[in-house]
Amino acid sequence: MDVAMEEDMELVGMGLRVSVSPLQIAMYILLVLLGIVGNSTVIGVIGKSVFVERGRGHNSDIIIINMALSNLLVSVMRNTLLVISDIGLELYSSKEWCRFLMGVWVWLRSVNVWSTLFLSAFHLQTLRRVAPNTGTLRAHRGTLNTLLLNLAFIWLLNFLYSIPAYIFSTNGNMNTTETLMLVSSTTRPLLGCVWNFPYSFSGLSYATTSMVIHETLPIILMLFTNVGSLYTLYTHGRSSVKDAPVIKRVPAERRAAKVILALIMLFIVSWGTSIISVNYFNYIRGSSAEFLLVIARFANIIFIAMSPMVLAVGHRRLRSFIKSMLSH
Repeated sequence: MDVAMEEDMELVGMGLRVSVSPLQIAMYILLVLLGIVGNSTVIGVIGKSVFVERGRGHNSDIIIINMALSNLLVSVMRNTLLVISDIGLELYSSKEWCRFLMGVWVWLRSVNVWSTLFLSAFHLQTLRRVAPNTGTLRAHRGTLNTLLLNLAFIWLLNFLYSIPAYIFSTNGNMNTTETLMLVSSTTRPLLGCVWNFPYSFSGLSYATTSMVIHETLPIILMLFTNVGSLYTLYTHGRSSVKDAPVIKRVPAERRAAKVILALIMLFIVSWGTSIISVNYFNYIRGSSAEFLLVIARFANIIFIAMSPMVLAVGHRRLRSFIKSMLSH
């Protein structure tokens, strides 16, 4: 997936830099700010309820907080730096800092994908539950511990996956003519940081692995979980009240299901658009290359910026907080 420079693209120390209009810069800055403010609000409001009401089940809330945290970290650690680059401040990093940043970027983006998939899979399991969870406090703590272990497992596995990004990256220079395009890490170099695999095959292998594991597979799995959720929503009315899934007897679960479905569909559209744009650019390129990169970078930020708004529609505490803020 090594990408050659096109003649109409500017070659600078930070590598491939696509020219963007002031309107595009303004829109991107707005989306980045929405992502930071929105996800910070989600973490603060829902996190407060989790700590205050410890006796109640907050498994789905904890998963939402985890997803929002990964969104926020991606916005702060990478998207804000992209904004600084777009407004004309050419910042450069040493080799050591580039290794650290590239590793962090791959780690956070990968965690972001799998955290969203985990939310989808968890809610599918919730919809198919026949009866509400009324177990003892000990059972609740056991479920919570299992949930936290699963989330920690996601962060740990993706950290291990990001190690090659730390090893095989460096700071570029004015003669940099190629860059590796990965949706799960970056669609263009930043702060002069570029991939530096010793052989072209190893770079291609890593890029292919990333495309399959962190770009394509989660989308396919989310499609399956969403189809399963839609099927459960469709068929719940045919069940008797006694044997109906929890969604039929708990209206809040039904509302939450619709919000989660909307959230996952937003991710599939934004992430899928980015995958198509970047890989079309990688393999075909041509006159539309620059346009496709612009589409890819906006597709990457859409989910991070818009997901808090989708959550606010169906989450009671978020709605109450927003109404309280608007009324003052």
